[in-house]
This record gives sequence, C-alpha cells and structure tokens, in this order.
Amino acid sequence: MPDPTALASVVVDRIAPDVVVLHVSGELDTTSSSELTAPLDSHVVSENRAVLVDLGGVKFLGSAGLEALVLGQQRASRAGVEFVIVASARAALRPIEATGLDTVFTILGSMDEAKERFTS
Repeated sequence: MPDPTALASVVVDRIAPDVVVLHVSGELDTTSSSELTAPLDSHVVSENRAVLVDLGGVKFLGSAGLEALVLGQQRASRAGVEFVIVASARAALRPIEATGLDTVFTILGSMDEAKERFTS
C-alpha cells in the first residue's frame, strides 16, 4: 500500500507475464523521484520484455522526475527492454515535450492502447 504522506506513489502491475506497468501518481520532484527510481531499478531487467510507466495520475513532473525517466530509458536500452511512457495529461506531457524528450521516449496515449500493443 502506498504511503499516504508521500508526494508520489507507484503501484506495480503486470499486463502480461513479461510486461510490467508502473502506475505513477502525485508529484514527481526532487523529494519524491526516488518513489519512481526504485521500482524502475527492480523491474527494468532482462527478464521483462517491456516496462510501461503510466503517468496518468501525475499532477506535477519536475526535472528530477524527468531524470528518473531518462535513467529508466537508458537502463532499458542496456537490458534490451522496451521502455514506454503512457501519458495524455498536460501535467505529464508538457515537461516531456518542452525538454524534447518526446523524441527520445516511446509515448502512448492510453493504457488501453498499451494493453492492445502488449497483449495481442
């Protein structure tokens, strides 16, 4: 169960045996980015085909949150794991687009789209 006092929380789910989804909610900034970093470190491993980071519940995405995503992407590349961001809300997309990271990340608009892509 997520810590109710934390600024951000991550719930881990699977949509296939080798596809992990990290559902992120709250504010990802300097004080809370470790809430995302830790699950990325443990799930971006070669045993998984893909890791999806669902930013649907994110209210604020600061530079430390963006850094955690970039580090996750780099780790995924080294491990041969597909790394996908799921986001449609302005709070998550705006910082990604403003920094040009939308050209680096694979971004899907919904979990429905992600499920279709990874379970069919």
